[in-house]
Amino acid sequence: MSRELARSFSAPGTRSPKRRTARSGGQGYQRPYDAERAHRFATIKARRPKARRLDHAPLREQVWELLRADWSPEQIAAMLPVMFPHDPDMRVSHETIYQSLFVQTKGELKRELTAHLRSRRTRRKTQTGGAKRVTLGITDDITIRARPAEVADRAVPGHWEGDLLLGGTGKGAVITLVERSSRYVLLAPLPGRHTAELARLSLAEMIATLPLELRKSITWDRGSEMAQHAQFKIDTGLQIYFCDPQSPWQRGTNENTNGLLRQYWPKGADLRGLTQTDCDDVALRLNTRPRQTLNWQTPGQALNDGLVATAV
Repeated sequence: MSRELARSFSAPGTRSPKRRTARSGGQGYQRPYDAERAHRFATIKARRPKARRLDHAPLREQVWELLRADWSPEQIAAMLPVMFPHDPDMRVSHETIYQSLFVQTKGELKRELTAHLRSRRTRRKTQTGGAKRVTLGITDDITIRARPAEVADRAVPGHWEGDLLLGGTGKGAVITLVERSSRYVLLAPLPGRHTAELARLSLAEMIATLPLELRKSITWDRGSEMAQHAQFKIDTGLQIYFCDPQSPWQRGTNENTNGLLRQYWPKGADLRGLTQTDCDDVALRLNTRPRQTLNWQTPGQALNDGLVATAV
C-alpha cells in the first residue's frame, strides 16, 4: 500500500501532501482555483516597481563616464569586472545599458549619452557629398603577396595598414595608420589637396615619431596619394606593399578602423580645419578603448605587450 501511495504522489499532475497543505493554507482545505483572482494578483505584482541595476549610483556614474569616453556598452560590460574585481555591485550587462539609454534615460542626458554611441541615428540616412577616391596604376609596386609571413599572422609588431579617410569633395582628408598586431592608431590631417607629395611628407613625419622596432612595413591600396612610394621608402626605409585592385578586405584592419573614425568625422564632413591635436585626441580615444578582438585589452596595452614580448 505504501508503495502505491508513493507512486501516486510522484505521478505527473499529482501534488504532494506538502504542496496541498501549502496551497490550502495548512488547514486541510484546498480552495478551488480562481483564474480571475490569480490574474488580478499577477497584475498587481507586475505593477510593483522593480529595482533597476543602474539605480546603484556608483555603477551608474561609472557607466555614464565610460559612455562619455566613447566606450560601447559591450566594452563597458566586459571591463567592469576587470576594473572592480572585488565589487559584485559593479556589474551590468550591455543589454541593460542599452535599455537604460533608450527607455529609461530622458531629455538632455539621453541626447548626450546616445551621441557617444557608434550609431547615433534611429533610422538610416542617405549619405551624400562624399569625395570620390582617385586611383591610378602604381608603378614599380611590390604587391601584398610579397609580404613576409610575419605580417599575415600578426606575430610581430611594426607592420601597419594605411589609407585616407576622406571628407566631402575638396574638403580635406585624414591619413590613418593602424598597427596590425595591436590595432594601435596614428592619425594626421591633410587639410588641403591630398597630393602624392603632401601625403608622402605627412606620412614620413608620422613614421619619424615611431621607435625603430615599429618601422617594418605598410600595406596600402592603390590610391593616387601613394604615387611617390619609391621616394617614401628612400626617406624612411619602410617598404610599402600594395593591395590588389578593388580589394579593400586585404586591409581589413584599416577598413574597420576607418569605420570607427566615422563616429567623429562622418562622410561628407569638412576636414579642412583639423589640426594634429584634433587627430591626436581622436587617436587617444581609440587607443585607450578595450577591444574584444584583443581579449578586451586596449590597443595601447597590446602594443606595449607586443614590444616587450619581441624585445631582444
